[in-house]
Order: sequence, then C-alpha cells, then structure tokens
Amino acid sequence: MTDHRRYVLQTIEDKDVRFIRLWFSDVLGRLKSVAIVPAELESAFDEGIGFDGSSVEGFARIYESDMVLKPDASTFELLPWRGGDDPTGRIFCDINTPEGVPASADSRQVLKRTMEKAAQMGFTFYVHPEIEFYLFKSGELNGQPPVPVDTAGYFDHVNGGTANDFRRAAVQMLEEMGISVEFSHHEGGPGQNEIDLRYADGLTMADHVQTFKTVIKEVALERGVYASFMPKPLADEPGNGMHTHMSLFEGDDNAFYEPGARYQLSKIGRQFVAGILKHAPEFCAVTNQYVNSYKRLWTGHEAPSFICWGHRNRSALVRVPQYKSGKSSSARIEYRGMDSSANPYLAYSVLLTAGLKGIEEEYVLPLEAEDDVWQLSNNERRALGIEPLPSSLSHAVHNMEHSELVAETLGEEVFDYFLKNKRDEWSQYRAQVTQFELSRHFNSL
Repeated sequence: MTDHRRYVLQTIEDKDVRFIRLWFSDVLGRLKSVAIVPAELESAFDEGIGFDGSSVEGFARIYESDMVLKPDASTFELLPWRGGDDPTGRIFCDINTPEGVPASADSRQVLKRTMEKAAQMGFTFYVHPEIEFYLFKSGELNGQPPVPVDTAGYFDHVNGGTANDFRRAAVQMLEEMGISVEFSHHEGGPGQNEIDLRYADGLTMADHVQTFKTVIKEVALERGVYASFMPKPLADEPGNGMHTHMSLFEGDDNAFYEPGARYQLSKIGRQFVAGILKHAPEFCAVTNQYVNSYKRLWTGHEAPSFICWGHRNRSALVRVPQYKSGKSSSARIEYRGMDSSANPYLAYSVLLTAGLKGIEEEYVLPLEAEDDVWQLSNNERRALGIEPLPSSLSHAVHNMEHSELVAETLGEEVFDYFLKNKRDEWSQYRAQVTQFELSRHFNSL
C-alpha cells in the first residue's frame, strides 16, 4: 500500500468521514461526481469503480461504454462545506478502460501525457492562473440581464461589501483544501472578482482550478448570490479571463531565466513564446471554447485580440512580466487569451505542446509589440506582422480542424468530439434571432 493510500484511509477513519466523492471532468471541463462509502474505497483504489461512459459527454460510444474510475490518492481532501454530521472527502480520478488502459477521452490523461513529453525533454511545467468571475444577485434571469452584487471597480474596497466577505470566505475554504492563494481583489467590472492561485505543476493546478470553481459556486450558494465564470456575461463590462503564468524548470533551475538577456528571458523561454504565438490560432478553440468567448476577446477591456508579445503591454496576447531582482524562479511568461470557462486540462495541454514545439524546432521570436495594438490601424498591424486571433468560434474551429499539433495533443477521440460539439454550438447560435436584430430591424423592414 502506498503512503498516499495509507494516509487517505487513516484520515477517513480518524475524521469519521461518511462519504467519498470521486471527481472527474468531461471533455468540456464540466465536473462530474459519484459518491461511495468509505468501505468501498480500498477496492476502488485496487480495481476502480465502473460507470457508463456513453452517458458522459464525449467519453465513449454506446458499443464501448464501460469505463472505470481510478482514484488518485494524492488528490484526497476533505470538503469544508460538507462537515457537521456527514464529513465528506473528495478524490480526483483518472479514467481507464476495463482492460486497465488510460481512456483516450479523459482530458486529465491528455494533460498527463503532455507533461510526460515535457519530462522526456527534461522539463517540469508550472502554472499560476489569475481567475476572474462575477457575482450576481441571482442566477435567475427572467429575460433580463444579470444584476451584479455591487457597482465597485478595480481594486475597490467596499466596507462591509458582499465581495470582500465573499473573497475572504472563499480564500479560507481554498486554503483548507490545500490550495494556496497569492492575491484576491475586486476586478474592473461591477461584481467582478479575481483570485490568483500560487504556482503548482500543470496537473496539480488543473485539479486546483476545477476545485476552485466548485468552491466559488459553493460559497456563493451559502451567501445567497450567484457566481458565474461565463466569459462575457455583461455586454458593456470586462469579460472573465484566466490569465495564466507559465514556466519550465529543469530540476531546480528555471529554464526561462537567463541573466543579462532581454527581460532575463532565456533562449528556451523565447522559443516557448514563439511556439505559442505561431500556434495560437490553432488552439484558440480550446482556450476559448464557447461562442461567448469571442465577445470577450473582441470588445476591448484589455482582452487580447491580436497575436503578439510584449513586456508591459497589456494589449499583447503574451506578456513577459517584470523579473523580480534576485529571484530567478520568478522568470515566467503570461498567456492572456484564455478565459475562465476553459477546460484547464486541455488548455494547459495545448499551451504546453505549442511551447515545446517552439523549443524543438527552434522557432524565432518575432519583434516585440511596444504600442497598444488596439490603437494601431490594420495597415500598421500588418506592417508589423501582427495577425488577429480568430474572430468567432466558427473561425477558431476552422483553424483547429486543420491543426496537426492540436490533433496530436488531444488524441483522435477528444479532438473529434470537441470539434463536433463546437460545430453544433455554432450552428445553434447562428440559428438564433437575437434581440439586437429585432430592435434594429423589426419595425424598419
């Protein structure tokens, strides 16, 4: 028995845990859960728990529906909101076939596979996300726009405000679950908040992001408000981004750090950025997976729309943040395109693969964008070689369809299902008659 398993079983006994929730995610990143009693856990560790994969979006076809959940003991935590008379733990699971082979439709396995490729190249992949979300007075719309809980703005302190108390409760709950938080503050939109998680390896962080979203939803329920990670819930306000800081380490050394280099960014770091920039149009459907995502990208409010990099330029898709003097571990890059609705397992996989491709093929980093690219004319951007990101989900899906890099990263089953789902979403969206059309044309045509 491994040390992790021994710890989990002992903790369950010591804390009188009544239920264990086994968590996993579908291809779109939606969290799934099944509960077992403690007496079944040891068997679950050894043999897994069977379930019907054909009932979960993107997991299996009817004739190959049997799947097995294999709990990862290292991810065990108690759920702070399920204490009292029925203490409950949760464990993330990998998904296997009945033959014990990792399921090709498991997005957690996609990230494991991608990180193993990085490891074979001598790298460990670390990430640190800044996760934005809105708090609304209710989740019921009744045909009206959602109503934020406050009218505060960026970094505002509202005495006794809902957001202050909410963030405090959320951070405490995250810390109880072993998730370290660096910062929390009010963001630019009314009712909009941001919580930044401390660095962790890519797989651990993807699990943390899934846990984070659940914690935020639970704290909102407790406080009678509604939390939304929708990319653009309010037409005239900023969208919900998930700016993601990334670095590669070779053992204890930051592979992105080079003293004396421009911004202390090493050759490996520059090649990594070049890989992300080159392949961004191909993986954009993964990091920005909904119709609504492109309303965040193309309506300003510091959301990036063009493929370029910069240092202090917040209009750039990739930013090289200020290096902290004397702290080589802080050298990193920031990808600003991703939104909070992304499946973190798949999003981290395509970002990492694109960066590694840049290293493998020694891509050359284009010139830095020093100006606000939003303010440049189309001719000026073209002259600088700055191309736009996809302008719609349809455009992004078209690019992804022709991408060998994304297909190889996701694997055939995830790639095919993801494209089918996104084509269906675009088709349904395109068929809608919107209030905009009715207001603009109904009485004039």
